[in-house]
Amino acid sequence: MGNEEIIKMGSANLTLNYGRQPLAIVRGKNCHVWDADGKKYLDFMTGLATVNLGHCHPAVGRAVKKQIDRLWHISNIYWTEPQAIFARDLVKRLYKGRVFLCNSGTEANEAALKLARRHSTDNYGPDRTHVISFEGSFHGRTMGALSLTGQPKYHAGFGQMLPGVSHVPFGDLAGVKNAATDKTCAVIIEPVQGEIGVRVHGKKFMKELAAFCQSKNLLLIFDEVQTGFGRTGKLFAWQNYGVKPDIITLAKGIANGFPMGAMFAREDVAKSLVPGTHAATFGGNPLACAGAVAALAELTRPGFLENVRSLGEYAKKRLAAIKKKFPFIKEVRGMGLMIGIVLDHPCERHVKACAEKGLLVNCANGNVIRLLPPLTVKKAEVDRALSILEKVLGNNA
Repeated sequence: MGNEEIIKMGSANLTLNYGRQPLAIVRGKNCHVWDADGKKYLDFMTGLATVNLGHCHPAVGRAVKKQIDRLWHISNIYWTEPQAIFARDLVKRLYKGRVFLCNSGTEANEAALKLARRHSTDNYGPDRTHVISFEGSFHGRTMGALSLTGQPKYHAGFGQMLPGVSHVPFGDLAGVKNAATDKTCAVIIEPVQGEIGVRVHGKKFMKELAAFCQSKNLLLIFDEVQTGFGRTGKLFAWQNYGVKPDIITLAKGIANGFPMGAMFAREDVAKSLVPGTHAATFGGNPLACAGAVAALAELTRPGFLENVRSLGEYAKKRLAAIKKKFPFIKEVRGMGLMIGIVLDHPCERHVKACAEKGLLVNCANGNVIRLLPPLTVKKAEVDRALSILEKVLGNNA
């Protein structure tokens, strides 16, 4: 089938969720994908920061293929080797704590919300159930995670959100202090707000926020669903800030495209989860875990993350030069290979024009072109992508 047939069939039978581009992608290899009509694209979206090692990475593919002949699924009533190995490897790269495995970022945030409440109940009584979040944040689309999300447009039409969630302005420590009460148990924050247009929190703010949470016995939750697994140039974004959160939620790049999520918690916090308090039928699926073990090994190869940081700086330097040519570019911001180009007008037409010229990017918050290339991207591919983008911006100014 070609693009038109696939889109027609999907449109007739699928519920609507994202505003989809008129392309049906059928194949991918490293930084490139092909649509059903055979057109090739340079992919600077990577499934929204999910395929961090590029499409069909051979090491991840081999690990999953090997596992597929052994075991696809078994209840978490039993132990499995891929789960145990991944949890060991992940904890080794974090700090003393434990991992809950699930299927997505929103599930990881639901688990963090439940753990924060449970830990608070265990240690301070049942009344501390409130959570502070930030305006502009995105934590998922299930009801608990949606309630944490600080964008009213996603709440519209769904009735009452979870009570006890306060949203304070981006980077506003005074707002956090004012919102904190004797009923607050946790603060949840994305180290970089991706969905709203790659907004980066400052290191000073993060350190002061962590100190305040510690002084009030509030759990600090880092939502690293998008920033984790090398995206910001460190394995995890908290390492850029020198702040060690109590709970970290992970997904997207965890298994390089295979559906999986995780919640990591400091050892003394994690022990509030005992058998029967929380679980997931498919969480820690052997196939996904096998992929995750291989992906983590690739991401932590010597020199890999240094290259991500170097290419990120190179891309931002080139974009700074492009910004000088086009006054309508207000800002270039980001960390590692998570970059936002802020325009003074809507960016959707630029995104469509880029796709026509063979480059896939997306539009965040209406006016921010978001670049999320594979972390395996080469300098020549960065150059090609930015040349297309520069031409498009020039033609559509």
